[in-house]
Parts: sequence; C-alpha cells; structure tokens
Amino acid sequence: MPSLKLRFNFSGFHHCCNCCSTPKIPSFTSFQSEANIKSTMDRLTSAARLMIVSDLDYTMIDHHDPENLSLLRFNALWEANYRENSLLVFSTGRSPTLYKELRKEKPMLTPDITIMSVGTEITYGNSMLPDDGWEAFLNDKWDRKIVTEETKKFTELTLQSETEQRPHKVSFYVPKDKAQDIMKTLSKRLEERGVRCDNSKMMLDVKLIYSGGMALDILPQGAGKGQALVYLLKKLKSEGKLPNNTLVCGDSGNDAELFSIPDVYGVMVSNAQEELLQWHAANAKDNPKVIHATERCAAGIIQAIGRFNLGPSTSPRDVTDMSDSKMENFVPAYEFVKFYLFFEKWRRGEIENSDLYLSNLKAVCRPSGTFVHPSGVEKSLEECVNTLKKCHGDKKGKQYRIWVDQVLPTRVGSDSWLVSFKKWELCGEERQCCITTVLLSSKNVTVADGLNWTHVHQTWLQGVESASDSTTWFF
Repeated sequence: MPSLKLRFNFSGFHHCCNCCSTPKIPSFTSFQSEANIKSTMDRLTSAARLMIVSDLDYTMIDHHDPENLSLLRFNALWEANYRENSLLVFSTGRSPTLYKELRKEKPMLTPDITIMSVGTEITYGNSMLPDDGWEAFLNDKWDRKIVTEETKKFTELTLQSETEQRPHKVSFYVPKDKAQDIMKTLSKRLEERGVRCDNSKMMLDVKLIYSGGMALDILPQGAGKGQALVYLLKKLKSEGKLPNNTLVCGDSGNDAELFSIPDVYGVMVSNAQEELLQWHAANAKDNPKVIHATERCAAGIIQAIGRFNLGPSTSPRDVTDMSDSKMENFVPAYEFVKFYLFFEKWRRGEIENSDLYLSNLKAVCRPSGTFVHPSGVEKSLEECVNTLKKCHGDKKGKQYRIWVDQVLPTRVGSDSWLVSFKKWELCGEERQCCITTVLLSSKNVTVADGLNWTHVHQTWLQGVESASDSTTWFF
C-alpha cells in the first residue's frame, strides 16, 4: 500500500495558540450510553437523503470474505458520508436470535431500522423497539395453528430450528427437487382451509416464500420483505419524511418483493442466486432502476450507489493517500472515519513510522486537551499521541481492524461540536468497543478550516469484552 504523504493534514485541522481557553465541556456522562445515541428515524427532522434497505447474508455480509473487507469498505463510506442524514435498514430472513448472533460475528454497523423474520418483524434503534402497528396488521387472516396442522401432513418438510419459528412465520427446509410440487399442493390446501363453510369470508390468507434452494417460509399474505418496506415508506410519507432515494439490495428469492416496489432503485449483487435472477428475468428485466452488479455483496452495494448517482461512492478505505483528501466543506464524521483508518494502518505497519505524522497529529490537539480512557485513567492528548510511536506496527500480520459506528455530531455552542460514536477494534477473535465522545472547537479558526480536538471521553460498551488495562487501548 502506498505511504501517506508526510504532511497529514486532517483536511485542514488547525492548531490553536496556547492562549486559547478551553471551551466549557458538557456533561459527558449524559452521552456515555448506547441508549443515548440517536439511532431511529425520529432523529431526522426531514426526508432522508438516502435509505438503503439491504439483506444481510451474502448481500451485505460476504461469508466467503474472512477479512470482511467489502463490509468494512461499506461501513467507512456510510459513516463518513451518510449516517447523519440517511437511513440504514437491514432486512433479513433471520430471527432476532440469529440476527444478534450475526452481529457478534461480523463487523456490522447499527441500523436505524431492522426488518427480521422475512418481513414479519420491524424494530427501531439500538433497543430494537417493535412496531406494534405492524404486528396488529399481520394478525388479520393469520392462524398459525391451521398452518401447523397442514404442514405436518408433508413428511418432506423439516422444521427449522425453534429460534426461526416466529409468531407470524413458520419455517421449513424442503428438498430442492420437490419444492415446487410441495408448494403447489400446500398452497391449495391452505387456501381451502382458509375459506369458511359458507364461503362468506377468508379466515386465512398466507404466502409461501422459497429461497436459498432449501428454505420455505409461510407468512401472512400481508407480510414479507417487500410489504414491510411498503409499510415503512407509507409511514415515513405520512410524517413528511419520504426518503429522497431508496436503494434495495438482495441476493435470494425472499428479496424479490423488494425489487417490485415502484420508484426504488435495486441491486442484485453479483453472487445473487439463480432463483432471484430467474425472477428478475421474468418480472423486471426492463426496469432500468434494477441492476445486477459485477461486484460481490457490500462491494456491489457501493457499486450501485455510484451507478445510480445516489451520493458519494468512494469509500475512505479506498483512498490510499488520506492526507490528500481534503473536502470543500468540513465534515466531522468524515474526519473521524479517516483518523481511525490512519490509526489502523499505523498499527498494522502499512504506513511509515514518521515523526512528522505525530507532529501533525499533535497540531490538531489543543495543548490543554485531555483524554479519559474507558478505565477512568486521564491523560493529555499530547501524551496519547506520543504513545502511538511505541505501537507502530504492533498489529502487523494480524487480523486487526478498526471501524466506527453511529458517528453523529451535535453542535453544543457557537464554536463547539460534540461528536459521539462507537469505536470498535477487532484483533483475531477478540472484539472490543467503547462509546466515544469528542469535543471539538473552532475557536480562532473557521469551521470550514477545521476543528481542534479539545476533550475525548470513552466508556466501555456494556456487554462487550473490554481491555484489562489502559496500556492496550488507545484513543
């Protein structure tokens, strides 16, 4: 990888003179919990610039990519350019149990909205609050007992694990060579069971979704990934927040509904399964808003953002010379993404060990600036920069990655900004995370010229393994 230029400018961060007084620091304890990171669509006061609705397995997540590079590229792009004014939606066939397991395994961002169990469950934010209105809607013409009774008559159907059986979803494995015949017969039987004896009213109305060449899900007719998205779009429109653009992303049969929604852009990643490609050929081949990417998984999503001109499509991870990436307008989120990418490359030994880098880092820190380690130990920012000299290349040859999540800036004064985010580190199988808040000041410089680091405060994210001392965790 080419070295960064010796002058690491952080897009114009300026050094304040010693006479500058430190701005008043807000109460950082009020920001040091995950619950206080605004993450639902309610944080937007107007329409989202972009809403991405993406499947997870083999769409956002590439299980054949042990380094998770395409996912990390997307993470950096989203946090640097979109998080503050856009919406990220994960739409997965996984139950909440398996979804949470995946989050522990992969370097995933926190979505604003999560659609799970093939569109039968919608939740919001970090706490995953359920949408009661959606649950009530799905109760109409749904009788799980009847579905269970009829499916028991098919010996070829094998129930999936108990975690995948949900209030509005019954899930099976089915032999690929028998899937179509079974679905045809089962659909007819369920339709017959759903009509009252006097034929006056449908009591049961369901849909069957086949995906992955092996999975069969039975849902209420009004459910599914596509219907869940339609519901969300109507909800946002009623609040005057219909996204300016929506991009749907998928790879398998249970994603097909997403591509049939009018006025949305769509990308089938290059590794999309045959069942989705066949659906597209039969139903949407003439739709110019739906493409089959030439890149796998998250890389295909990035490709689609550029293809449809939905916004920036160059991930900061793809910028080899970050010191030369100054933007016309100062964007705090971009700066933090870039800083931690520099930090990752420094510790991986992918950039040269130069004192000039450290000098420029000190220049963006206020002389009286402080850093509060998650353990409670307090140091000066200058001392923190000095410790970087000792850790250059200490992660060389290791599976070491850093990513930031939910980078959200808040203006707290005429010349001060507070930026909160989660900072994650992965080294082999060990994952650590802290909630970080950074106070930035534009005193004596314009915001366009950059902001000075004044105070950094971190606390460990509850429920995640933390470092045992303050010597192995930096910034």
